[in-house]
Amino acid sequence: MNKKWLGGGLAFLALMAFPATVFADDGASNMVLQTGLNTFFVFMAAMLVFFMQAGFALLEAGSVRMKNAGHIAGKTVLTLGIAIVVFWAFGFGLGFGNGNSLFGTTGFFMTGDSMASSFDALSASEVSLSVKFLFQLSFAAVSLAIACGGMAERAKLSVYIVFGTLFMIVIYPVVAHWVWGGGWLGQLGMQDFAGSAVVHLTGATAALVITYLLKPRLGKYNKDGKPNSIPGHNQVLSVLGVFILWIGWFGFNPGSTLSALMDGFFGYVALTTNLAVAAGAIAALFISWAVFGKADIPSMLNGVLAALVAITGACAFVDAWAAVVIGAVAGIVTFFTAQWFERAGIDDPIYAFSVHGIAGIWGAISTGLFATPELVEKTGVGKPGLFYGGGFGQLGVQLLGVLGAFVFVFVISFVIVGIMKATMGIRVTEEEEMMGLDISEHGAYGYPEQMKLIAGAEAGKSASEMPSVSKPAVGTGDSF
Repeated sequence: MNKKWLGGGLAFLALMAFPATVFADDGASNMVLQTGLNTFFVFMAAMLVFFMQAGFALLEAGSVRMKNAGHIAGKTVLTLGIAIVVFWAFGFGLGFGNGNSLFGTTGFFMTGDSMASSFDALSASEVSLSVKFLFQLSFAAVSLAIACGGMAERAKLSVYIVFGTLFMIVIYPVVAHWVWGGGWLGQLGMQDFAGSAVVHLTGATAALVITYLLKPRLGKYNKDGKPNSIPGHNQVLSVLGVFILWIGWFGFNPGSTLSALMDGFFGYVALTTNLAVAAGAIAALFISWAVFGKADIPSMLNGVLAALVAITGACAFVDAWAAVVIGAVAGIVTFFTAQWFERAGIDDPIYAFSVHGIAGIWGAISTGLFATPELVEKTGVGKPGLFYGGGFGQLGVQLLGVLGAFVFVFVISFVIVGIMKATMGIRVTEEEEMMGLDISEHGAYGYPEQMKLIAGAEAGKSASEMPSVSKPAVGTGDSF
């Protein structure tokens, strides 16, 4: 009996004390809950964007020949590791630290929330600084992955290391600071919600420079300059990679709202994103069908990615119908520009500049046309677009931002890669390229059984039938 009274007394005291200590301030409790929910939301968005690296690995591996598949997938892990360490040490501070209109000067080697005062540009959200770092890091890593796509099948492994490090210090963070870190383009009101220009145009411009300086793959062009087809070894891998990127983009765009609360605005951003990508896929497939006479799967995949890239900057500023237009235009324009660059002698195995550069330019410009007054007021960035009575003001800002980012990245990338080419060399030898980068750079093939069968089949041919190891026949695509 005494135990019952004692238990009841303790329970009564606990009930009296609990509301006084825990629920004394409902406002403070709600704020803690809101901060926790938003922080978890942004963390999960960051993980979705990180998972996009798996999509890049599969897409690129499927888009190259079998003898280079292991190398191209493995370098994705390497460049991600470089991005994480270098962005932590220098990139985050240069991109988002307090500083001037060109770059940040505080917050290097950030160690946690105690450094929040060094990042005023990120203070609008109550999400913890460490999670904001992870989120911005995932974006930076995507931009580097795009840049490295231009090196496929012919660059030395050391080039990824050196250029990746410098890209994460002197290229990407500077452009990010200009738009998102309190820099001059942000002050002008440039609209780039999740990075059509900051992430995609930046990475694609670097890829364009690298592709040009590396020169085409062996056998890509005939003596008359006509390109040969060098198809990737596995379309199924490429399709799977694109699906992963599509899903990961729901961290990219909706996650950039930095909140699971408000009025659920992240859901609207997800809606415009999904509508655009669907339109891009359909438009690209139909235009390839009309031009080639066949429904080309790689063109459709490029249409998916181009639409995703284009809507990335506009997703929070445009109506749903405009998202469909933006996605469809991106898919069609990317199809034609990919063909044009190939005919112009730019051998870009994954069409990095067409998919991420041209579509990134279109996406950045599109808000200057389609941004609605209501959504501009909601986001608090820039002014309405031309088609909504805003005049040419916002369109001019968008064009200036695109031009500024492109010129800066092109020049700095050209200087860096040019110096690397003159000092350390950036391309493997002809013999190594013919062998494949799997074996020449890593000592093992990604598909050892299949490559042994190919080698055995080649060994069974007569000497006159064997392809040259160091000098392939001009006009052949070397499909394996």
